[in-house]
Amino acid sequence: MKKILRIINRFNLGGPTYNAAYLTKYLEPDYETLLIGGQHDESEKSSMHILDNLGLKPTIIPEMQRSLNPYKDQIAFKKIQNIIKDFKPDIVHTHAAKAGALGRRAAYKMGVKQIYHTFHGHVFHSYFGSFKTRIFKEIEKNLAKKTTKIIAISEIQKSELSKIHKICPEKKIEVIPLGFDLERFNTDKDSKRKEFRKKWNLKENEIAIGIIGRLVPIKNHKFFIDAVQEVLKKSKVPIRAFIVGDGEEKQNIVNYINNKNLDFSIDFTPATFHLTSWIKEIDRVNSGMDIICLTSLNEGTPVSLIEAQASGKPIVSTKTGGIENIVLENKTALLSEKNDLHNFSKNLLSLVNDSNKRKLFSKFGLEKSKDFQYDQLVINIKNLYEKML
Repeated sequence: MKKILRIINRFNLGGPTYNAAYLTKYLEPDYETLLIGGQHDESEKSSMHILDNLGLKPTIIPEMQRSLNPYKDQIAFKKIQNIIKDFKPDIVHTHAAKAGALGRRAAYKMGVKQIYHTFHGHVFHSYFGSFKTRIFKEIEKNLAKKTTKIIAISEIQKSELSKIHKICPEKKIEVIPLGFDLERFNTDKDSKRKEFRKKWNLKENEIAIGIIGRLVPIKNHKFFIDAVQEVLKKSKVPIRAFIVGDGEEKQNIVNYINNKNLDFSIDFTPATFHLTSWIKEIDRVNSGMDIICLTSLNEGTPVSLIEAQASGKPIVSTKTGGIENIVLENKTALLSEKNDLHNFSKNLLSLVNDSNKRKLFSKFGLEKSKDFQYDQLVINIKNLYEKML
């Protein structure tokens, strides 16, 4: 039996954790997998429940953290080397930037023949200044030379990596979309909706708009607040906005809402904006929502939009990263350019005011979500391994 060492940045909520967990679980019994990863940040929600539900017990490397720390990074690097020495994997497969940097270096140094890396997103624009971005690009170009295959999660991402940022030749990149277990998002939706809306004191005529994700600058929540404020001026129906998640930007977001003289709540008291922190049962959140938004400046494959479609919820989003590969524009989602407040607000208002349009988008979304089932992800990765081995 072939052995895989699968390395992920950290076990926080998001696509990389689901991806690594499903591959660890469902590549059995053909492959024996050891899953290792870093500790989630204090501002992030742990994703260990995902692993627990699948009966997985990963190895945690506390020193492998999101931020750059040469001392801790070196400790993590040495620990990965020791794990490779003991486990003797045939394949090392890394997920996301930090795991990719440490894991691929360690695998190459230890003589592992098959090294794979999945880009779940990238930091080549909108994260850092030009100097730091250039350094990260050079690091990734060097790592790509040590990698058997690089996996992009969308055709757009493949094009960005090969043609725009020139990380590696196009032929070295395989496109394999993410996969999820989406069944719970399309079951018991009516009862979940009633339960959620009762809990949050939502009236039947109120349109609930949700944005789900980490509260960090790249997610651009202030733009979401601006858009909701614009829609409030012209909406024919009352609206409530739910900011679901937590992170370093929370206080800045609260201050921004205050400065605009908009009302908000951090509990169940009715308000224009609700800051709910993390909610584990996103299927229940989506059932209670009428529209799901995303305002990011940079994305890989946003899980929240895949889950929105699986829940039959229309989407209003910025057009960035691989988003155009996971939604159907003007069928499941209305898209606009980054920071284009006029068109984003216009799109959001059109769905707020038109229940028939929301129902039509719901129908197309449910159909589109079938493209992202985890069993196809497992088949695609297994076929790639077997082809390369």
